[in-house]
Amino acid sequence: MNRLAAALTGPHPALPGGHVLAADLAELLRLVPVQRAGLALLLAAVGLPVIGVVIVGLDIMPVRFAMMHVALLGIAVGLITGLDPMLCALVACALSGAGVAPLARTPDGLSGAMGLLMSLAIAGALLLLAVSGVNAAGAFALLWGSILAVGTADILVVGALAVLVPALFLWKRRDLALLLHDRELALASGVPVGRLTLILLVLVAVAVAGAIKLTGALLVDALTLLPALAARRLGSSLASITLWAVGIGVAVNATGFLIALALDWPPGPVLVLTAGAVVLAVHLLPDRGSRRSRAPEAVPLRSPH
Repeated sequence: MNRLAAALTGPHPALPGGHVLAADLAELLRLVPVQRAGLALLLAAVGLPVIGVVIVGLDIMPVRFAMMHVALLGIAVGLITGLDPMLCALVACALSGAGVAPLARTPDGLSGAMGLLMSLAIAGALLLLAVSGVNAAGAFALLWGSILAVGTADILVVGALAVLVPALFLWKRRDLALLLHDRELALASGVPVGRLTLILLVLVAVAVAGAIKLTGALLVDALTLLPALAARRLGSSLASITLWAVGIGVAVNATGFLIALALDWPPGPVLVLTAGAVVLAVHLLPDRGSRRSRAPEAVPLRSPH
């Protein structure tokens, strides 16, 4: 990472092994690309860990894998048409999230739909790239993340998620708590489960696509799922789990980014390892007995009888 910064501003004195001095780290933090990347990570830490709470609560782990493949299809369409590839990926993921919402009545139905979606998306992307003659390596490169290439549009996406996702949780906190705890109980309580599930799936899809530029598709869990897993161990209610997820997300993103800058390492793996270390540390804490029983459990979605 510092090699790119050096190319922008000139050579930086470095320690052996690529480590930089504190003064050089401060100089790196004054670079506009680094500042944009840091801002994007902080904004992502507000919205994306809350999305992780949704993923864990609804037990919809396959969704994020499917959306990575859909994002590749969107990127392929963007490269062929000349449109912004990441914008096309966002649109494709949002439409796919809305399209699979009716199948989210049971875990089996959603898992099967995600498997079909993954297969069709990757096949469609590869076919489009082959027929059009577009370099497939360039399309796949966009999935690996390029945090110092974060632009205004990327910041706007994660900024919008940082506002919309917490706002939805504040506005519909009772309905969300019921839905994430027990779908049947939510239905019996008059919660508009179908519409709320549709909104959540679209947000999950857009969040996965929006995080690709920051960490790469394969490491998006560092921004979404891992903070939520740690938060579920610490929180005793949906509100406290959400606050813990955001706090852990901010701490992990800031710490991981600074470590990556200081050691001249790629940020994506560093963020994953930092978040993973937090999850492991939290799960080594003594269990306070009733904490888990008070937290909403990840109940599989079931159709009412």
